[in-house]
Amino acid sequence: MTLVAGTRLGSYEVLAPIGKGGMGEVWKARDTKLGRDVALKILPAAFASDPDRMARFEREARVLASLDHPNIAAIYGLEESNGVRALVLALVDGPTLAERIAAGPIPFDEAIQIARQIAEAVEYAHDRGVIHRDLKPANIKIKLGGMVKVLDFGLAKALDEEPVAGSGTNSPTLTMNATRAGVLLGTAAYMSPEQAKGKQADRRSDIWSFGVVLYEIVTGKPPFTGESVGDILASVIKEEPKLDAVPTQLRNLVARCLCKDPRQRLQAIGEARIALENPAPPAEAKATSVTRTRPWEGILAAGLALVATALGFVSYRHFTEERPRVLKVFVPPPDKATFASTSTPAVSPDGRRLAFVATSNGKDSLWIRDLDLLTARLLPGTEGASYPFWSPNSRMIAFFSEGKLKKIDVAGGPALSLCNAGPFSSGGTWNKNDLILIPSNGASGLFGVSAGGGIPTPVTTLDAASGEVSHRFPWFLPDGHHFLYTALSSDSEKSAIYVGDLDSKTRRPILAGDSNAIYVPPGYLLFLRERTLMAQPFKTGTFQTTGDAIPIAEQVDYAGGADAHSQFSASQSAGGTSVLAYTSGGSGGNVQLTWFDRSGKASGAISASGLPRWPAISPNGSMVAVDREDSTGSSDIWLHDLLRGTASRFTFNSKLNIYPIWSPDGSRINFASNRDGNFALYQKGSSGTGQDQLLDRNPDKAATAFIPLDWSKDGRFVIAETTGNPKTQSDIWVLPLFDGRKPIPYLQTEANERLARLSPNGKWLAYMSNESKRFEVYVQTFPTPGSKWQVSINGGGKPVWSRDGKELYFVGAEQKIMAVEVKGGDRFEAGVPIALFETRLSFSSNIGHFDVSKDGRFLIPTPVEQSANTAMTLVINWQAGLNK
Repeated sequence: MTLVAGTRLGSYEVLAPIGKGGMGEVWKARDTKLGRDVALKILPAAFASDPDRMARFEREARVLASLDHPNIAAIYGLEESNGVRALVLALVDGPTLAERIAAGPIPFDEAIQIARQIAEAVEYAHDRGVIHRDLKPANIKIKLGGMVKVLDFGLAKALDEEPVAGSGTNSPTLTMNATRAGVLLGTAAYMSPEQAKGKQADRRSDIWSFGVVLYEIVTGKPPFTGESVGDILASVIKEEPKLDAVPTQLRNLVARCLCKDPRQRLQAIGEARIALENPAPPAEAKATSVTRTRPWEGILAAGLALVATALGFVSYRHFTEERPRVLKVFVPPPDKATFASTSTPAVSPDGRRLAFVATSNGKDSLWIRDLDLLTARLLPGTEGASYPFWSPNSRMIAFFSEGKLKKIDVAGGPALSLCNAGPFSSGGTWNKNDLILIPSNGASGLFGVSAGGGIPTPVTTLDAASGEVSHRFPWFLPDGHHFLYTALSSDSEKSAIYVGDLDSKTRRPILAGDSNAIYVPPGYLLFLRERTLMAQPFKTGTFQTTGDAIPIAEQVDYAGGADAHSQFSASQSAGGTSVLAYTSGGSGGNVQLTWFDRSGKASGAISASGLPRWPAISPNGSMVAVDREDSTGSSDIWLHDLLRGTASRFTFNSKLNIYPIWSPDGSRINFASNRDGNFALYQKGSSGTGQDQLLDRNPDKAATAFIPLDWSKDGRFVIAETTGNPKTQSDIWVLPLFDGRKPIPYLQTEANERLARLSPNGKWLAYMSNESKRFEVYVQTFPTPGSKWQVSINGGGKPVWSRDGKELYFVGAEQKIMAVEVKGGDRFEAGVPIALFETRLSFSSNIGHFDVSKDGRFLIPTPVEQSANTAMTLVINWQAGLNK
């Protein structure tokens, strides 16, 4: 059930959203029975569906509801309706303490009154055995008149998993359950050292958090800060707070609250309340008169000072020599979403954000996780996104979508297209001079383009002598001129990682292998070796490795094919906290051809190694031709005999051979190949004998590819597409197989016209176009374009006709196969699109198509489902573990 204004939840009418965090969404609502406004905290679906946790939560909630204090926001009860469960809370008007602090310095007297009321609320709860566990300014409201209300008392425990037995001191790393990871990241600055180390929180943890809040109230800033959550946690565990900014009459109280050893900390919050009721006067200046002391008193004082100095030195040595602790956190995907297998996680250079692609409601989109907040946020306008990478200042993200390179500001704004990128581009890098390097398509070197947009220009060239088929996944080194990249070869043993140079065509081999590689300050290469993530010392001055590779993570996901990349990323801040992210337990990008009936029930699969993308069923239904991409990045056409269950290779070269289509009689297959540079049309007998024949080259000299899409049933026309034209993008062409075979442009506009299919009677051409700023399916008359009809309603693409021409199928906006009944007499008529079933296809992506058999079954490239334990892991201070 999705909440919107006006939704009824039992006797409560939802009015407006208040906020969203790791413990659920909060809505303002009207209690229609009692005529009062309340706050509804909607419990996370994964939590509410767990009977054991809900039973325990209800027990905790009853205890929390018993708290009756003027400085504690009340819990009124629990409500359940239409599968939604919510806490009913008192609605507290006014700013949070965080907002009040951000507005400017708080006068000392007002600060004391605020702190005293917080202490009274915490003391009242502690006396009744309730610990807050998440005390921070954002959980404290200040009503008109100055009354303080502390929110979310005890909810951190009530919403937590059952506690794990054990001391929590057996490892320097802290691993938290996915449901609590957001809470950890959102409250790092207010955590006690024992909480940061993974130990159980008690009332002394609340006293620590109170001390942090008190410090921030009177100084305007928190005592423990850092550029990333790792820096903050390291500060909490290791650094002593600087008390110079704290008013002198409060320094002793703050210092006692912020003792790192809980045994030496203030033991009861009531003591803080008493101190705040009668704050000590400011320390007076020292008297100018000299008091006479006895000689032995001076000697004793000097001795004690010497002992204190020695002890201080030992303590300093122990403190400074203690290694930073490694923190490991499992990051869950967004609610009702899964991590996409077509993208690496991307840690921002400053280590403060994490970008990733997740699938939600059938759409792959870009999400951002600010590591100091509780939840990830969707970036609107990034549908179809893949392979994100950051700008050097961590403010922008570039990504690939709809055959284009795009960028978006993480603070908000539209996604801007920078250039055409080709159908198989993946991986990019952005230097401090605003130059971006990307691969243009599946079989090319690297290209450079301005971060402001433009036409890509070649930067690297494939080495044909080494059998290189593509250069992938570039990564700029700190100087902004040299860069790492992976050169994939048709001979996998020759694939290697190189250092390239913007100012020269020379390059240096670094490591053998087909993994992507990144450089991390102060001097490590990260790369994958047999699913194990390795870190190897590397000097950027000499471009040489200087030591042995060290394993740092196992079972890291790896995607094969031309992408040939590992699912990991790391921050780039020199001298700061090192942040690493990787995924594990995923499918690794595996795809199989699966048969589905009209209800979406799978009815078998065609075994195919590599990555099958474009299946084409033969006219008699006995064979399937499909382009399959292998681990070297090359792609060949394979033929699958459905009767015998065998497969045979149809094309043989180290380039890309893609988009097979059958002749009407099944005797020949047309396909596109880039063996001579840009993609051109080739033809070969379906028996597999004979040589590949060039059918026609690209008629549009400004475009980069010419690919076949369909073959008319009378054998007279081949429908084709050109891509990569900077002005007209993708266009539809017709190649007559008579009268000289000169290609004719059918649709050539500034919009993208793509993936056209001809009706069986040869009168109607279906295609997808973004002329309305989003892709829709259209039908026009053929062979001459004239009358036009829009078939899809809310977005769609990749049309396919039924074999009898009575239905037109396409992929809808929610990745569902849509069916439209059509009548194609003298005038085309289309019915209302009907959703048949959901797929993993995206109509805005260049990759993945489907075909339909005579008996109405759908053959669809389908990703192998991710395993249930697919997870993204965030490791903070990972470099601290290298020397163990």
